[in-house]
Amino acid sequence: MGFSYQHNDSRPSKVALRRVILATRRSMPPAVRRSADAAIAAAAVAEADRWGARLKRRVTVAAYWAMSDEPGAGLCDRLVAAGHDVLLPLLLPDNDLDWALHTGETTPGPGRLVQPAGPPLGPEAMADADIVLVPALGVASDGTRLGRGGGSYDRALTRVRRDATVVALLYDGEWPHPVPAQAHDRPVNAVITPTSGLVAIAL
Repeated sequence: MGFSYQHNDSRPSKVALRRVILATRRSMPPAVRRSADAAIAAAAVAEADRWGARLKRRVTVAAYWAMSDEPGAGLCDRLVAAGHDVLLPLLLPDNDLDWALHTGETTPGPGRLVQPAGPPLGPEAMADADIVLVPALGVASDGTRLGRGGGSYDRALTRVRRDATVVALLYDGEWPHPVPAQAHDRPVNAVITPTSGLVAIAL
């Protein structure tokens, strides 16, 4: 998309990385962001369609409602329109994630979060997902994901099926990106960027 980050291989701290990447995202021109989000959504729906064709059943996608500085605006509704079941997270008081089916209705959550209005299905509903779309600020070549620091997705990803595709949605320049790894970090096995589409990561 002609919009990328400048970084080196020195692997700065996660706090510093978050600050730089978020500032760069917020400076993206609106037209560039819209184009990038549309390309990301198209790639994610195409991956869900491939799963559905292979499994010959409805596909369950654990996704998230993108905030203003996150990739994937409009993606959840596009997945539902394509005939897939979409689970959206509910943030619990201990920062773990519960899940509810996306029916089109949403409600304000903690902070800037938008959450599904449907009844909670429990944290273990994550195990029903064929594809897990996770928010990220950057991903290293080995799948290490840089999140926002709350640890919610690192906990939730312990419940994902072994055969699930765990995909970080990123803007151009955020993959591959040097990310410091810690023991609790749960890697992703794929990324989607506007220019490259879905890219598998060998773990």
